[in-house]
This record gives sequence, C-alpha cells and structure tokens, in this order.
Amino acid sequence: MVVGIIFIAGIYPMMMWVWPSGWAWEPRQPEYEQMIMGMYVTLGIFLILAAKDPLASASLIWFTVWSSIVHGGIMFVQAIVDETEHANLAGDVPALFLVAIALWYLMPKKALAS
Repeated sequence: MVVGIIFIAGIYPMMMWVWPSGWAWEPRQPEYEQMIMGMYVTLGIFLILAAKDPLASASLIWFTVWSSIVHGGIMFVQAIVDETEHANLAGDVPALFLVAIALWYLMPKKALAS
C-alpha cells in the first residue's frame, strides 16, 4: 500500500519541487513528465488494490518488481553515461531498486514457489 501511495502522491512533488535534479531529466519535458505520472498513478492505484490480496495479484506485483529493476537499470546506465544526469544516481535510480527489493521481500513466500 505504501508503494502505491508513493507512486500516486510522491513522485510528482519529487520531480517538480522537492529534488528535481534527482528525479527529473534535463532538459525538462512536460510531455514525458505527464506520461510517467499517468503510468505511476495508475500503477499506484492498482498496487493499493493488490495489497488487499497479494497472492491474487501476484502478477501485478511481480511486474512492478521486475519493471522497476529494468527501469532502474536502464536509468543507471544512462545517468552514468550522461554527466548532466548524475544526480539521478542518488534519486530515482536507487528508489526504483528499493521499490523492487521491498515488494520482493514483502511478497508472500507462497507466491515465490508458484
């Protein structure tokens, strides 16, 4: 539930006001920001619903785990290559890996066996 709430209410303020250099990419692209927020708000809503019965929603939770790993990995490489994006190495890149680790850890162990 916490990850869902962060996706809904936390990413936008981090990108816009709290720490833009660690969460947004330069040059700023309003179309990209709207798209990414639309995706994360939608995913956040479904994660909140999934928290009520994680085993019934295992595929959504595993999608979030693995897409966070892939997204964070791609951004990690891009931030290393582009020196203007190094702040993302301390912002959204580790946040994505933390989301993946937290959801993986919290996923009921029965879901790992299936």
